[in-house]
Amino acid sequence: MENAKSLSIADNQGFMSLQNFDLNNAIKAEMDGLSTSFDNIKIPIGGVTLFEVPTENPEETESVKEFSAVILYHHPMRAFYKEAYTGGTNPPDCGSFDNLIGVGNPGGDCESCLYNEFGTGINGAKACKERRRLYLLKEGDIFPMILSLPTGSLKSFSKYLMRCLPRWGGSNLGVTRFSLTKATSNGGIVYTKVQFQMERKLTEEEINLISSMSEKIKNNSDNISIELNKEKMEAFDKTVNNSTILKETA
Repeated sequence: MENAKSLSIADNQGFMSLQNFDLNNAIKAEMDGLSTSFDNIKIPIGGVTLFEVPTENPEETESVKEFSAVILYHHPMRAFYKEAYTGGTNPPDCGSFDNLIGVGNPGGDCESCLYNEFGTGINGAKACKERRRLYLLKEGDIFPMILSLPTGSLKSFSKYLMRCLPRWGGSNLGVTRFSLTKATSNGGIVYTKVQFQMERKLTEEEINLISSMSEKIKNNSDNISIELNKEKMEAFDKTVNNSTILKETA
């Protein structure tokens, strides 16, 4: 009953709805025996500049030009596809959520992996792509969403973080506006690139709530693993399911 009350008061309260919500307790009470996942914000390929953002209907998404959210936490990750990635939710053949150990085929140590070498991918790039996973919280929401930044957006994100540090003290201390733009690689490939803009700094009251949520997400992210598809593992093809699984903490 307490958790239901916490969920019901989230509407129209911005980030202040977090003051009556405990992420760990809510998951433990409501999701016992079930896989708990965060919704993913999808970035299209081919220069399309509309995000696909989850809606209240889990089977539907909404196309938006931009959205605003706090970056609760972010960390590096890797993804390797034998065949060219064509978008959607098809899982990589090998993936890593700690940027160190890959799970799947070929799997193993990322640093010494053949596919981590320049020249193994298209146009001299690495076949295994470095990405960045962002845990985002929109105003009025109590569960974060995940945005996986592609390789082509990492440089812009690094520059953005360098602007946030002197102004805010950290990317989780302000609201970021996300948008997309069309870009072209040196090899002439058109792709979609994420842009970042500082919208506003959080109030002291909001900072206290967001900092607590950021810490919980950071701690839980250590328990995020890759859910393996046993049938495809046997065929050594598409072995890594890239659904975000948030395991229950003890």
